[in-house]
Amino acid sequence: MKHFYAIFYLLFACSAFGQINEGLNPEERAYLFHVVKKSPILNDNFGRFFDYQGPEIKFPNQTLNYDSIEILIINQPDLLVIRKDEIAKSPKGLIAEAANKMALWELNKALHAKRNSPNDLKQYKNEYDHFENLLISALPSNALRQDDGIMKPHPKVIQMLNPALTFDEKAAIIENQKFLTTDEMVLVLNAIGTAINIYVEERSFEIFKDLGGKAETFENVLIAAGDGSSTTGMLEEREKDENGRWNKGLPKAVGLFPYQATVERTEEKKKTIENIEPKRYTVSNFKTAGNNQHTNIHFDVWGYNTSKQTTVVIEKNGINYHLFGSGETRFLSPDSSFSSGTTFQAIINDLEFNKIAKLNDKIYGKRGFDYWIDYNKKKKDATELKIEKKEKEYSDMGYSPITTSVKPSGKVKRSKKKAIKSGAAGFDATPTTNSNKKERKKLQQTIVDLYNQFEGYRLKIIALEKEKQEAIDLMATYQRRLDLFKQYMGFRWASFKEVDGLYIFEDSSTFDLRTQEFQFPPGKEVEDFEIRLISIPESCLSSSSDEVMLHINMTNAVPRYDTRINLAMVDVFESDDWKLDRSLFNESDSVSVRMFFEAMLDRKLPLSVIARGQGVGEWNGVTVIKNFKPEELNRYPGDPSVTKMDSAFYRLRKTEVLIDLNRAISIEVNSYTDPVRSSLKELPLVFQEAMTKYGLTKNDILSAYRSYTVLMKLRKELNILAGSYMSREEAKMIIDRMNKEFDKTRISVGPTSFRLSDFQ
Repeated sequence: MKHFYAIFYLLFACSAFGQINEGLNPEERAYLFHVVKKSPILNDNFGRFFDYQGPEIKFPNQTLNYDSIEILIINQPDLLVIRKDEIAKSPKGLIAEAANKMALWELNKALHAKRNSPNDLKQYKNEYDHFENLLISALPSNALRQDDGIMKPHPKVIQMLNPALTFDEKAAIIENQKFLTTDEMVLVLNAIGTAINIYVEERSFEIFKDLGGKAETFENVLIAAGDGSSTTGMLEEREKDENGRWNKGLPKAVGLFPYQATVERTEEKKKTIENIEPKRYTVSNFKTAGNNQHTNIHFDVWGYNTSKQTTVVIEKNGINYHLFGSGETRFLSPDSSFSSGTTFQAIINDLEFNKIAKLNDKIYGKRGFDYWIDYNKKKKDATELKIEKKEKEYSDMGYSPITTSVKPSGKVKRSKKKAIKSGAAGFDATPTTNSNKKERKKLQQTIVDLYNQFEGYRLKIIALEKEKQEAIDLMATYQRRLDLFKQYMGFRWASFKEVDGLYIFEDSSTFDLRTQEFQFPPGKEVEDFEIRLISIPESCLSSSSDEVMLHINMTNAVPRYDTRINLAMVDVFESDDWKLDRSLFNESDSVSVRMFFEAMLDRKLPLSVIARGQGVGEWNGVTVIKNFKPEELNRYPGDPSVTKMDSAFYRLRKTEVLIDLNRAISIEVNSYTDPVRSSLKELPLVFQEAMTKYGLTKNDILSAYRSYTVLMKLRKELNILAGSYMSREEAKMIIDRMNKEFDKTRISVGPTSFRLSDFQ
């Protein structure tokens, strides 16, 4: 058995190495290995297909020293075998993520050499020249200078290409250039972002294909949102080991994630103030793949803030799909729960149910501004009536006659008694005159007090109306911000259910937590959709907000492209026959078959076997599917020997074996025929009765026989291979489990199914 493994491994290693080395030099291959092994999501999905065969170099804590291993691979490329064909069956988005990291690493090397190492630039001259040409085509003319008759970016623009600079630092550099208008400065900043995105997309696609990825549509977008104040962006990041030694880690490169710059203009003292600002909320526009293919969208968050929840919104046809960052990982998920910190929905709720609600109550509530304004108006009006009444009284006093009494007043009498007691002589008690002087004075004071009260109420009303207007204006500001925030989040939230980390939305779109991939289901038409990246502000009206960097990759995907074993056999049977003399598996399937056996040993993974006789097939643009309303033909049109082999007929005569290992083990066999009527004869009674009862055709039964044949051959070959690849104990467990499931399998045909014994 050991001898078998050695021969198999050697043969496979030799063939696999030749399949990957094109397009990637030893340094790129070594760095790619480093990136994959240090990225858990990449390593979990296809790390085993990067087979390092050299010595293990470890730190004292027994973890692998990938820096040293990387140098070994560069010097001895044969130490690394990259299994391109197996990587190709991995999620497209993860292949694109690895390619994107490689492209960023390469661009950073070129930009670093341009800034600091002219001698090293020779190594990256082609890369830098291509990037510079992209930049020149995007820059405004005033940002270019002639150098020996050749247009080149202005030296200040080159200075801004340092990924370690924050957006604010880049803006400060460009704002000091008097030869540019503010709008041209924004064009320069956005031109740098455009050049970066085009370069990284082109290079990522090349590496993606070098790794076995297949796609007709490939869009790669780097985007950043936030206030632009604290981008670190250094690809020279280091991590310390347990002894304090520096160990090169994975690139962050967040400084190469472009912000969408804009000009904000404000009026101050009749003067327009212009500031260059990055957008806090970005929108990226895409189109679905169409042509009955999946639209595969992969997300990779770089600038992640654990105290604020990264928020991404996908919108298509008015339906919004939300992805939220986890507090513990960089991963996105439709699950909005967040253990601590700030979420965008919390900002929205604070606006709507706290700030706006309180202002609304303060303005229109039972004891709000309207109540107190009305209260003070009534008091003012009542005081005004009192003033009018008192002023009339005062006026009436002016027309009252002055009277004189012959009798002395009480005051005079008291004075007389006092004088007599004191012995005063000659006291004269004169008559008393009544001119209402005291009452007039008292009434006059009352009127003055009422005027003061009236003025107090009037001023109070003015103050309340001013406060009310300020509150209304503030509430309008809050409402505009709330409307904007809700627009970013969307109004029609798609519902979903979750099964083992796979989120299935109401329209069959999916998000896989394990791969960070969102998929729109296959559709014939191309449709527009957008992806919004939301930066979380410090508060609802704050201009300060956290920064987040996101890598988005979108590709088309043929249904079932990532099935681990996908055997597509076209026209392998004779007409009206189901005998199959060829083998199902060959050497190129060895790794996948072994992975299948390893999965079979895991009893926690459910196992299912499905076999279908699909009858007449039809081509949907990418693959063969069942034709539910077939129009069968009596014969091939024209020259049968020619038209039979025409792709319109040939590709429909397909039988496929699909073995999927994602979350469960699924073995599926489907067989199709072309639309020419079958001339099967002497069918067993069980099939004749089913044809009559369910309206089945001979093509339906023929395809069922072919599925049965392939199913039996699959069972036989897997049993043999299990004994070859696995230990005796493991092989017995696998064979017993597999045979048990095969024995109870039925062949489905239309609305009915048949037992395996019916075909014997």
